[in-house]
Amino acid sequence: MLNLRWSWDHATQEVFRDVAPELWRGDPVRLLGEVTGARLAELAADGEFVARLAATVEDLRGYLASERWYQGLEEAPAGVAYFSPEYGITAALPQYSGGLGILAGDHLKTASDLGVPIVGVGLLYRHGYFAQSLSAEGWQLERYPPIDPNGLPLTLLQDIRVELELPEERRLHAQVWLAQVGRVPLLLLDSDVEENDAALREVTDRLYGGGSDHRLLQEMLLGIGGVRAIRAYCAISGHPAPEVFHTNEGHAGFLGIERIREYREQGLSFEEALEAGRAGTVFTTHTPVPAGIDRFPRELIQRYFTGPDADRVLALGAETYDDGDPTVFNMAVMGMRLSQRVNGVSLLHGAVSREMFGGLWGGFDTDDVPIGSITNGVHAPTWVAREVLELAAREVPDLVTKASGWEGIAALPGADIWRIRRVLRERLVTEARRRLRASWITRGTAPAELGWINDVLDPDVLTIGFARRVPSYKRLTLMLRDPDRLRGLLLDPERPVQIVIAGKAHPADEGGKRLIQQIVRFADAADVRHRIVFLPDYDMDLGQAMVQGCDVWMNNPLRPLEACGTSGMKAALNGGLNLSIKDGWWDEWADGQNGWSIPTADGVQDPDRRDALESEALYELISHHVAAVFYDRTEEGLPPHWLEMVKHTLATLGPKVLASRMVRDYVRDLYAPAAHSFRQISADGFAGARELAAWKARTVKAWPAVTVSHVDEQIAEDSPHVGSVLSVRAEVQLGELSPDDVRVEVVYGRVDERDRLIEPHTAVLSADGGHFGGDVPLDRAGPFGYNVRIVPRHPLLAASAEMGLIALPADPEGMTEGDLR
Repeated sequence: MLNLRWSWDHATQEVFRDVAPELWRGDPVRLLGEVTGARLAELAADGEFVARLAATVEDLRGYLASERWYQGLEEAPAGVAYFSPEYGITAALPQYSGGLGILAGDHLKTASDLGVPIVGVGLLYRHGYFAQSLSAEGWQLERYPPIDPNGLPLTLLQDIRVELELPEERRLHAQVWLAQVGRVPLLLLDSDVEENDAALREVTDRLYGGGSDHRLLQEMLLGIGGVRAIRAYCAISGHPAPEVFHTNEGHAGFLGIERIREYREQGLSFEEALEAGRAGTVFTTHTPVPAGIDRFPRELIQRYFTGPDADRVLALGAETYDDGDPTVFNMAVMGMRLSQRVNGVSLLHGAVSREMFGGLWGGFDTDDVPIGSITNGVHAPTWVAREVLELAAREVPDLVTKASGWEGIAALPGADIWRIRRVLRERLVTEARRRLRASWITRGTAPAELGWINDVLDPDVLTIGFARRVPSYKRLTLMLRDPDRLRGLLLDPERPVQIVIAGKAHPADEGGKRLIQQIVRFADAADVRHRIVFLPDYDMDLGQAMVQGCDVWMNNPLRPLEACGTSGMKAALNGGLNLSIKDGWWDEWADGQNGWSIPTADGVQDPDRRDALESEALYELISHHVAAVFYDRTEEGLPPHWLEMVKHTLATLGPKVLASRMVRDYVRDLYAPAAHSFRQISADGFAGARELAAWKARTVKAWPAVTVSHVDEQIAEDSPHVGSVLSVRAEVQLGELSPDDVRVEVVYGRVDERDRLIEPHTAVLSADGGHFGGDVPLDRAGPFGYNVRIVPRHPLLAASAEMGLIALPADPEGMTEGDLR
């Protein structure tokens, strides 16, 4: 019960459900608190139930003890610390608000399945995020019901307390609760303890609540207190101490400051401690929207961070780029400066992030900014319906046991897929009616007036799902752009459509609340309310029902403002199709056969005009493509083209959207290299950190004298053509640096109409006396160009752009151009 593996193990859930089906709400702690003693005695006398229970316990023991994928790796990190402000593990542990928390929960569950030795760190919010309801007028209302940790699947770690030093000789104390996520321990810090005064007891009251001071204290407790909690936990539990620290968004960025403090106590200077911490730190950014980043007033940071290193701490969060604000402290900027490896959460988001944060590496082209990407994935056992998993286990057994054989999906019987899709759609209809009835009663309607809800939604009608947070850029109301057009789609006599909608606006977002009210008012209308519903209090349970039961998952953000968006992945794994703007993961993996891409009006500056064009495209797709394919049936009642698309979606997207692929990518591409860097830099009493810090200081001081003074080029033929070679020779000035301190590169490739290199290639020029030279292959026809640059070189750097230093030719034009034939 206290090991949360039950939240993604269907067999264990069935055992709990059979204890008392009428009481089961996906929460075994609550179930066992409500079931009668007589019922427990009855079960104890039921030999078949006792045998099932024993088998479930043995299965958990085997799961925890067996070797997994990670145990077969060489030189992988001994331990990884994962920090996030929220975690969506199960609806029974309401410590999440949206996608960031759900992603963090899926990351931990998958790490458990793969055997990755992660320890998670977060905060325990005594009021969670908020419970959402609607007023009679359709306005979002928020409630913050108290949460008793003793009624949650948590264990209080009696031997661990953490405290933070605050100004005016105050101290912030916290106790630590353990949520056991399969093999992964998740530590949740809780400030509601007697040692704190009334104000400090409320630091962990609400997720994303309070003003700047409150949020800053939350993030200090998460980052600084989280490191201290991990140190204590590893010391008493035997869990391997982390070599890698993964910061999931900027909220936990202060963990880097705490690690610098630790290394300072070991005798390192601030700069040396910074290098020691950076080497083993990974930072993941999840937002392409500047408004989504925590930024604190600079003077607030100055109040809490004092002492000899205060100015250096302030510099870490300074927006030093051209359009930066000198009065703020940026948590994402600090997170990136404290990390040697940074990534976005889809290919497109990686590109957006390089553009968004490129000023931190001024002088480098956007493509050279050292921010990569690992596309998010989803934890299939959590999100995929049991019926779908059972069909796969029966027809494509390797898919479940070995995560291979995806091509076998083509042989799945179409009739079986269609039958399961109907079961899941009907289940969603039942859940939607239950939630809708409860919502109307909360809004003040008498139960006797709600008979019409019995006919809301139809398990045989094409069902579209839309569930998101509700900031303006996600465009909840794009479907309402032309209400009459939407009404026509819903009420079409031959090819009707029904839409299930859910989502929460931030309590302070009045604009988001207005969008919800617009949708609710439309859905309240008597002529369409059986075809479109808004279900309040979106949580993991509702999310599961929707991604399993909807035929189509709709997503229409303003491109490119969706970092990834994993709900559509979950729908795809359940046999749903996507209808989406090409943003986030869909931009990466849409292939024309796994759903429909809504055309975007890129380049249209007028937002109103853009919405008009894209909503028109949305209506057109639903009417003439989505609905047409769904209702095109054989004599047996099957939609052949639809089922072909479903099979193609499962076969091609399945292996890509799994969180197991995502976590493997993190381990191979980020965790293992970070651990290697940390081992190098910490060996021999942090000799590497001392060396790198000294080398960086010397290089920064000498860099103003570094320049490319002259470039010569030579080609054997009079007219360059494909297949010829361009010889480049550069004369450089290095000042006090040596050739071993730098790398001289030629960057070359095709150029666009604005004389910018397109998808450039890089070749290293070799030292040749007082010059550097090398050859550039001319292997593509058309306009081409090249440039020579100098960047720092050191074996402990992760990327040549890491220091933001670059020297280009003195000629401001810089790039030589030509035309290949």
